[in-house]
Amino acid sequence: MAAAALAVAAVAVPLVFLLGEAATAPAARMAAAAARPGTRSAAVTTAALVAGCVLGSLAVGVPTAVALTRLDLPAHRACRVAAALPLAVPSYVAALAWANLVPLRGYWASVLVLTLVTAPYVTLPTAAALRRADTRGEEVARTLGRGPVRAFLTMTGPQIAPAAASGALLVALYAISEYGVVAIMRLRTLTPAVQAAFAGGFNRELAMLLSVLLVAMAMAVVAVERAVRRPVAAQRVAAPAPATARRGRWAALAALAAVFAAAVGVPVGLLLARAGRSVAGGAVDWPRLAAAARVTVGLGLGGAAVAIALALPVAMLAARYRGPVASGLETAMYLAHGLPGIVLGLSMVYLALALAPGLYQSLGLLVLAYGILFAPKALGSARAALAQVPPALEDAARTLGRSPAGTWVAVTARLAWPGIAAGALLVALTVMKELPATLMLRPTGTDTLATRLWQLTDVVAFGEAAPYGLALVAVATVPALLLARDGGRR
Repeated sequence: MAAAALAVAAVAVPLVFLLGEAATAPAARMAAAAARPGTRSAAVTTAALVAGCVLGSLAVGVPTAVALTRLDLPAHRACRVAAALPLAVPSYVAALAWANLVPLRGYWASVLVLTLVTAPYVTLPTAAALRRADTRGEEVARTLGRGPVRAFLTMTGPQIAPAAASGALLVALYAISEYGVVAIMRLRTLTPAVQAAFAGGFNRELAMLLSVLLVAMAMAVVAVERAVRRPVAAQRVAAPAPATARRGRWAALAALAAVFAAAVGVPVGLLLARAGRSVAGGAVDWPRLAAAARVTVGLGLGGAAVAIALALPVAMLAARYRGPVASGLETAMYLAHGLPGIVLGLSMVYLALALAPGLYQSLGLLVLAYGILFAPKALGSARAALAQVPPALEDAARTLGRSPAGTWVAVTARLAWPGIAAGALLVALTVMKELPATLMLRPTGTDTLATRLWQLTDVVAFGEAAPYGLALVAVATVPALLLARDGGRR
């Protein structure tokens, strides 16, 4: 309990600091910032973007999960991998590709790109839930005259709703904190407005107000997800895996191929074409590219380690206890995921300068920020994995003389490690692609693949940027493939 409380306190420090700074800001200046027409329009646009991305990801992710679990698809393993690979494509890389391919700008272009790259957040947990779903009620509904779609929605839909909602939550928080796509598509939302307020003249009150609006919006999204998840979760029961069907598999395969081509084929194809010309012209700085790749992988591993260290105490508590304290700590940890990267970066800059100036402009501060920002991503899979370990096995180990630590190593960790590792992979994948917090917190002169890619595209050096984009997709593909493999096995 104490370890979980300390972990939540560490994750909540930037949020508490931000709210405290906003509360002590001059009321008149905060009111003036709130009254700006740009503030209201950015908030409305952000809310609309979140709604569009959630609906789009559900429209793509749930049918994809149904096709992967209910249809006898040709090359099924390749289809499962293809459904997860959009996670390896950074959203701003996809946005650059589509913006160069067709003159797409504005709201609908942003929704399209974000839907393509975030749909796997819905697909993977929904497919896992479908594999565990009880299909007997659906079969009974069919015998009573219900059509296949209506029977599925009535009997199986409530069972997979929590999983789909958890994926939609990640999509919503992703859209709230998105910076690269909306900047490329020239859509004014709250996150780039915070960046502009911070960088341009350092309008502190406006930056604080916009940050509080982002956090409030994220908290509302988390509350909605918890409301959807809580009443349904207790209704799930274990059942044999559903049988696969052959009817409609070719149409589904064509649809999956079209989504894969749009989400992965277009960005990677454009990067390959640009990179080929850049390599042929000798414009690639290979040592700098290799150094950026090493830093990216190192930060991904470091951020994943910190996130797992913060998430495990809360996951263990939530998996074993159902009281209000455990639920409250878990909710508090999830709320931290509503802190967008730009807001976290702003808070960490203030905290480092106020409490530990030696940490400012250090990789240690950046790794700590990653752990705080993405610990909730590791929490979900770790909690689910720990909940699947029978407590009777732990009790048996204790009665045989094992200490609590020995029981954890010999029994609990050994059985739960696939889920814990999946959470670490998801964090590492996200860290490698993260842009706003990295831009704000990275030490001067230190490049990651993401920041170098953004710098070069910002000065329209697309040919030089392409190798960095390909390298980023390549390193992010490794955890994405491992996630796809783990999802199929589990």
